[in-house]
Amino acid sequence: MGGAITNEEPEEDPSFREERLDARLREQGVAEGKGAVPAAEETEGDRQRSGEDADQQDQTPMSSNKPRKKKKKRKTKKASAGDSLEDNDLEDIDSLLEKIEDTNGLSQQTQSGVIADSRPLLYVEHRNLNPENELKRYFGARAVLGDQRPRQRQRQYVRSTWLTAPKNTWPRYSRTGIAMQLVETRRGVQYFTFEHHREYQQVQFKFLDAVESMDPNNIVLLLQMNPYHVDSLLQLSDVCRMQEDQEMARDLIVLFCLRRAFYLALFKHLMFLEKRGCPRTALEFCKLILSLDPENDPLCVLLLIDFLSLRAREYGFLTRMFQEWESHRNLSQLPNFAFSVPLAYFFLSQQECSELELSQAREKAARLIQLALIMFPSVLMPLLDHCSVQADARVTSHSFFGLNAQISQPPALNQLTSLYVGRTHSLWKDPAVMAWLETNVHEVLCKVDARDPLVEECEHKRKMRYQSAPRNIYRHVILSEMKEATAALPLEVASQPVMGFDPLPPLDSIISYTRPERTNHPSNESTLSLFFREPPLDDNPDGDADWD
Repeated sequence: MGGAITNEEPEEDPSFREERLDARLREQGVAEGKGAVPAAEETEGDRQRSGEDADQQDQTPMSSNKPRKKKKKRKTKKASAGDSLEDNDLEDIDSLLEKIEDTNGLSQQTQSGVIADSRPLLYVEHRNLNPENELKRYFGARAVLGDQRPRQRQRQYVRSTWLTAPKNTWPRYSRTGIAMQLVETRRGVQYFTFEHHREYQQVQFKFLDAVESMDPNNIVLLLQMNPYHVDSLLQLSDVCRMQEDQEMARDLIVLFCLRRAFYLALFKHLMFLEKRGCPRTALEFCKLILSLDPENDPLCVLLLIDFLSLRAREYGFLTRMFQEWESHRNLSQLPNFAFSVPLAYFFLSQQECSELELSQAREKAARLIQLALIMFPSVLMPLLDHCSVQADARVTSHSFFGLNAQISQPPALNQLTSLYVGRTHSLWKDPAVMAWLETNVHEVLCKVDARDPLVEECEHKRKMRYQSAPRNIYRHVILSEMKEATAALPLEVASQPVMGFDPLPPLDSIISYTRPERTNHPSNESTLSLFFREPPLDDNPDGDADWD
């Protein structure tokens, strides 16, 4: 793949960079071919798979009325097998993202004025990777940027990427000692490995010593000498998050220096974005993670992408994903898709559109939510409990949704349903949603009482499937830190030590160098007081509500 070399250059104002991208998209029109982005597990040396087939379509056309800006020409350099790609000198993640945007197809305007979209489902828009763009839509540019622009333009040399906007307080970026090695290209898909140079290996050994010392101050000391050591940043971010210092924890996820822990850092970054109130930006990062390796999905973001779609009100994306992937991925067998897709159709039925479209959305919403309730009856009562809603007597007295629905389900299904309820219950609290849900719950009970064959069929499927979860689901549950789901983890997983920089590593990890025997170092007596602040007060609890 030919990639653009990213050299250090004066930082541009975010709005200028966005306008420049818009101009380039309008000039290019529809691109042909397939794009590839390297994919990586979260341990060193794992090989990467890139790209998503271009026959999957995206849902949102892109248009802009902004004036054109002249685009700076960027030098390119082709990488052949065996070439090493590192830092400022060679192709970086930005270049790869640019490649996927250039080659995955763009929207174009037809003569009739209708915008035809030829982009794949997991197409990533660079402007949607910047949380400031989303915040500016909510609060306005002046409230978000304030007096940042004058200070930013005074900075002469800042390494800026599409994934991260550096802050003035961050150390100057320098070479990290991690390189991307192109291994091979098969059927248009490129496979990479991440390699540590000798100097970085020595820092990695010191980091492992610091982790085993159980003293975060040792990691702070290591970062003072090596400010962009990836694992130290990830580990210290977890320490700050546990100390309720969310801002510092978020800043320590520095994406522009990454080569190794790419999946893990992107996942943690999108979780911070969602908590910050930027669900649309978080969804774009989720799409990016899934597009890197959609088949294996090492962090199982399929369990998260529905929630982010609903939070961002991207209902069309979620329903389209279900339509295109159901036939080969069986998304309806995941409780999160089984319940979230009909919820998306319900929200679509509340929007202003033609009566035919409203009728179709209502019909799909009712059919799919009833199927979800029949397939996963254990979701209902915990969902109502989290929403502080008391079901009526017919529901509470019926055995179908009773306690047996929870205790009789296989362990892996218990993890999936607990994760979904804990993560998404706030989306169901709307009175209109609850009224719609109540109507369909009673329809399901009528089918159960009438001995509908579908009820027995779904019960058989539950007993035969979900006996054990794959490793990527366990890893997702651990990273999500959803107490309802982590409590349901099997003992063999829950008893394993979990490191923030490498949680539940894959069993087939490739270790390219060996750590020497550890030497004892005296513990450091410095403090982390500069990194931590007082924790925030707890939110007020929700009030109760009734179906009656």
